[in-house]
Amino acid sequence: MSSTTPGQPTRERLLDAAADLMYRQGAATGIDALCKAAGVSKRSMYQLFGSKDEVLAAALERQKPRLEARLLPPPDEPAAPRARILYLFERMEEASASQDYHGCPYLSAQIELKDPAHPASAVAADAKERLGDLFRVEAARAGAADPDLLARRLLVVYDGAAARAGIGAERLDGLAVELAAVVLDAAGITD
Repeated sequence: MSSTTPGQPTRERLLDAAADLMYRQGAATGIDALCKAAGVSKRSMYQLFGSKDEVLAAALERQKPRLEARLLPPPDEPAAPRARILYLFERMEEASASQDYHGCPYLSAQIELKDPAHPASAVAADAKERLGDLFRVEAARAGAADPDLLARRLLVVYDGAAARAGIGAERLDGLAVELAAVVLDAAGITD
């Protein structure tokens, strides 16, 4: 099932189809399947993008604002650093309850592509770095002794939970939030 809309510009149809197919089927999805899902010719695709790799990178980049809006807490709401961090885990758990959930699209891209120099891997790494930055900033605001280490620990919990839920091996049901809270408690971030 494609997420493209008739009448939508070719570029947007390609990016929507690439995001959908890459998320559901992986980055190895072929150009034929991508063009068919987008309803565009290969020629049109190559007029807009130099390669399928560029399409995948642009599709991941285009998702950032939507995914961040869904996952990240609004500015100053909630205000306390701990609550802001847990808010993100709560939103991830809500997303993971959907039958269409296949994990974090950025983590999936990095795992599948394996090459950090791949354009889509670079976009994914940037998205994960931004998440780490959010954890680091909130940890520093809360007075953590080592905000960098705390951010790394939270990323491991986030990625592990997203991956396990994404492959259907785990129903989170509060598990990721609970684990993140344990990590925050161990770092002395209780409020």
